[in-house]
Amino acid sequence: MFRLSKLTDYAVVVLVRLSREDAVQTSPGIAVTTGIPEPTVAKVLKAMAGRGLVTSLRGARGGYRLGRSLASIPVAEVIEAIDGPIALTACVDGGDCESSCLCPMRGRWDPVNSAIRAALGAITLADMENAATHPAFRPPNLPAELPQMAKPRPADPLPCLAPLG
Repeated sequence: MFRLSKLTDYAVVVLVRLSREDAVQTSPGIAVTTGIPEPTVAKVLKAMAGRGLVTSLRGARGGYRLGRSLASIPVAEVIEAIDGPIALTACVDGGDCESSCLCPMRGRWDPVNSAIRAALGAITLADMENAATHPAFRPPNLPAELPQMAKPRPADPLPCLAPLG
């Protein structure tokens, strides 16, 4: 199963939280408003500052601020800042395995991996914040009228039984 780490999920939450205020925010303040433990918020902010997604300000009035607008931050960039390169298999990431010379699938995952990278690169955090606006988040087209479920009929009254006797 292809699954993002919890830390990447937290990073998205933290970035969206930073976008809600223009002021500098501290990691303890972000932790309180998001419910994410403060050490985790600090870890996420440090990783994202290293990639320029957030800017850090030192000093008594220091903290963090969003480095760019959410509309200019693709989901792929957040994933790579936290989890590293997006790769489905080791060989896609340029790594090697012990069976690479015999592997009949060598290089076959590249188009799949490229499609996933492109999809994640096309969706921004602003799209995620306003999920209904991006086609990737829209449900498939459904028929205008869905078949109505049959309404249950009221139960027929039970016939009266004459007392035995």
